[in-house]
Amino acid sequence: MTETKTNAMWGGRFAAGPDAIMEAINASIGFDQRLATQDIEGSRAHAAMLAATGIVSDSDVYAIRKGLLTVLSEIEAGQFQFSTALEDIHMNVEARLKEIIGEPAGRLHTARSRNDQVATDFRLWVRAQCDAAIAGLEALMRALLAQAEAGADWVMPGFTHLQTAQPVTWGHHMMAYVEMLARDRGRFVDARARMNESPLGAAALAGTSFPIDRHMTASALGFDRPMANSLDAVSDRDFALEFLAAASICAMHLSRFAEELVIWSSAQFRFVRLSDRFTTGSSIMPQKKNPDAAELIRAKIGRIFGANVALMMVMKGLPLAYSKDMQEDKEQVFDAADNLMLTLAAMDGMVRDMTANREALERAAGSGFSTATDLADWLVRVLGLPFRDAHHVTGSLVAMAEGAGVDLPDLTLAQMQSVHAGITQDVFAVLGVHNSVASRMSYGGTAPAQVRAQIARWKEMLA
Repeated sequence: MTETKTNAMWGGRFAAGPDAIMEAINASIGFDQRLATQDIEGSRAHAAMLAATGIVSDSDVYAIRKGLLTVLSEIEAGQFQFSTALEDIHMNVEARLKEIIGEPAGRLHTARSRNDQVATDFRLWVRAQCDAAIAGLEALMRALLAQAEAGADWVMPGFTHLQTAQPVTWGHHMMAYVEMLARDRGRFVDARARMNESPLGAAALAGTSFPIDRHMTASALGFDRPMANSLDAVSDRDFALEFLAAASICAMHLSRFAEELVIWSSAQFRFVRLSDRFTTGSSIMPQKKNPDAAELIRAKIGRIFGANVALMMVMKGLPLAYSKDMQEDKEQVFDAADNLMLTLAAMDGMVRDMTANREALERAAGSGFSTATDLADWLVRVLGLPFRDAHHVTGSLVAMAEGAGVDLPDLTLAQMQSVHAGITQDVFAVLGVHNSVASRMSYGGTAPAQVRAQIARWKEMLA
């Protein structure tokens, strides 16, 4: 397909071809060629409707629909020559269609505009990305469930402020991310449902005088219904923004987990061992095993956040309906979607391959006076102390243990009774980390029985 100096798609209004700089800033084919499949799908649906409503003859529509498949096959085979002079994917496809089938190609654009065409293409693409994100999240959730099930009763330290707080189970920690990712999945499901309306047939901004059937094209493209206002249909990109918002929250969760994997895999923690598939070595230090995949997940999140902010800035000052500013919507969304899917896949691989160090987890679980809250609870439950008094007694015992260089279970009964005479030998039963986690039987708690119940619930939901 040859480039032309002038753009015949604009008609007689423009006699000369655009300046090279104008062509460079105006053209979007460098990135919107990713919409080729959606563009051809939308055009085939539109053509079928034009025939069904008698707007275009059956013979012309047959040629158009068949020719579009030829164009698609050329694109998929890498044989299609994209032209910047033709600006975008829509004009590139239509120009090639004309070379293939001739004069009937000119009837394809009847009763539509590039405004509703691109809005339709982009919705179809973003909708597919929602489906991909949902599938990626479900795969990662299953990987986390497998980790949780393997270590449902393994004890580890729970942290606040990255300081040892209370013992929890490995399974409980893994299940926390299952819950977060499930909400991310729900956001993509909700966003998909809201965006599943068809802009096609809104034309430039006001609809069309042709007797089109927008319900037919909406159904053919898998939309629930046509959009109810033609101005809204061509002028908003909230569906893309909602995708980016969901992607940003999901990316934040992935980044938090990536940060934990970086910490946990360090020599100071040794909580997990990441596989060779998701780590790298050092060019100078042979002992190093760097968690590069986790670090890159943590870094790539900024691109997703940035895309969300960038598209907000594009849209925030635009009057209705379409403005050329909106051409800047796609690159941000494409990049964010690519990086979201890459980070989901990388995290899925790391979680499936990683090995938790049960012994290191258990050693750490008992350090840092992690059962201090259990001691305070025992003072309330058994001795009847007000919690604030129990808190004070426990704090004094922690200070005593810290001063002696031991942990709470290592104090003698006499030492404990020197702080509060009512303490008995029974207190030592609650100071073990396994006893601590087993006692947390409240719904959603860290007790192994509760963790296994949540694992079973999620396995059934994801089945």
